[in-house]
Amino acid sequence: MRSRWSLARQLLVLQLVVLCVLAGAGSTFAYLDASRAVNENARDQVRAVASAVADAPTVAAAVATADPSAMLQPFAVRVQADTGVDFITIMSPAGIRYTHPNPALIGQHYIGTIEQAQHGQTYTETYTGSLGPSVRTVVPVFGPGQQVVALVAVGITVAAISAELRERLWPLFGVAGAVVLVGALGGWLISARLRRQTRGVAPDELSNLFEYHEAVLHSVREGVLLVGRDGRIGLCNDGARTLLGLGADPVGRELASLGLPAELARAFTSAENRAEELHLTDSRVLLVSTTAVRSGGRAQGTVVVLRDHTELQTLTGELTTARGLAEALRSQAHEAANRLHTVVSLVEIGKPEQAVEFATAELALAQELTDRVVGAVAEPVLAALLLGKAAEASERGVELTVTPDTVIDDVSLGVAARDLVTILGNLIDNGIDAAVRGSGHPKVVVTARSEDDGLLLRVADSGPGVPEDADVFRRGWSTKAEDGHGLGLALVGQAVRRYGGTVEVGRDGGAVFTVRLPRQEVGS
Repeated sequence: MRSRWSLARQLLVLQLVVLCVLAGAGSTFAYLDASRAVNENARDQVRAVASAVADAPTVAAAVATADPSAMLQPFAVRVQADTGVDFITIMSPAGIRYTHPNPALIGQHYIGTIEQAQHGQTYTETYTGSLGPSVRTVVPVFGPGQQVVALVAVGITVAAISAELRERLWPLFGVAGAVVLVGALGGWLISARLRRQTRGVAPDELSNLFEYHEAVLHSVREGVLLVGRDGRIGLCNDGARTLLGLGADPVGRELASLGLPAELARAFTSAENRAEELHLTDSRVLLVSTTAVRSGGRAQGTVVVLRDHTELQTLTGELTTARGLAEALRSQAHEAANRLHTVVSLVEIGKPEQAVEFATAELALAQELTDRVVGAVAEPVLAALLLGKAAEASERGVELTVTPDTVIDDVSLGVAARDLVTILGNLIDNGIDAAVRGSGHPKVVVTARSEDDGLLLRVADSGPGVPEDADVFRRGWSTKAEDGHGLGLALVGQAVRRYGGTVEVGRDGGAVFTVRLPRQEVGS
């Protein structure tokens, strides 16, 4: 298997390469600059010394004598020692040496270019002479009448120049090496920190992890959010945006600016872990699970997982309605059996007239309610709900009355049957429960009628009523002590808000809930 370097190691190597390249380039430029400076200094020095020697009266006087070397050789040695140059050669205009650092070479011909000096010009060059390569300047010595009577050559060997250059470069190389070492140490520290943060993952693996993360995050139906400690959204997948009804990507925005229900927003920032807690939005029923993310014992944020419970809650409501209808049918079957036994017993004891009268009265009472509801309510699901709830109320000892003005003859109001079941079913269930807990004769009065601008649903009970400041449509609010309650009225409020309707809570000996749903446009 091919060995792959981690991102931290690759970054360290890249930093070292960059440091070495920069240090090498800097050292090269510094070397070239120092070399230029040393050569220029050498040229300036030999030119200045040569001009000074040529202007000295001793030189002009000595070349006029029979033995110029006798005076000029000690003079040249002394000046050479004082100025630090490598050689001072004084020669005749023809190039015959009067002086030389090596006395054995006195009297021989000078090795180098002297034509310009012979014509009265100063000339500087780099030339290989008897002492090796050197930077030298040849200056003419003028006598009476501006005649060239001698030539002076002063030089510094290339070896001496190189030695001076090396003295300048050692500190430079030391600084460059120190920079590389310090940079390498800093790069190693950064690499070690990056290695801990990336867990030694190679770049291609890190890229794959990111791609897999994005693919999984945005393909799951469940909503996933990450809420930071400062209350800002750090991550939000497509499922969460759909479930929460968010338009633009909320990443980076504050949670309070998203317009979520207050209780749901508090759950998102809770420091306690929550498992499948039921919450309502304007259009959905959500199961919310939260997990606090901690690092070093301190909370860093909250991971929120959302699941859509709307369809399941709707199916549960429909199942509850069907179960209620089944219970109502069972109760009616039981009551019918009792009545049938009573009729049979009256016939057996020889009272057929009373048997017929009893059976007719019971049948008329049941048929009257059925005829009224079926004739007044064109929506079959709603009619079945009212009949089922009437039977359930009768079994619990509650008188459920459908008012005479109950008429729903327009089935095109645009309100879904399941939402009618949710609204009216929960209101009647709460009314029956409240009536049972109340004093006196328990009673529930139901009104459902079509109006010009929409639908009116009203449920009144004879129970103890609701407190003045109670938020009855908040999830979890309930007058029952048992767990698992407090959702019915919240679902009612959610369904009413979805259709743009209103719900009012009145108090007239008990609780009175009045729902108004506006007529819905087709396709809305």
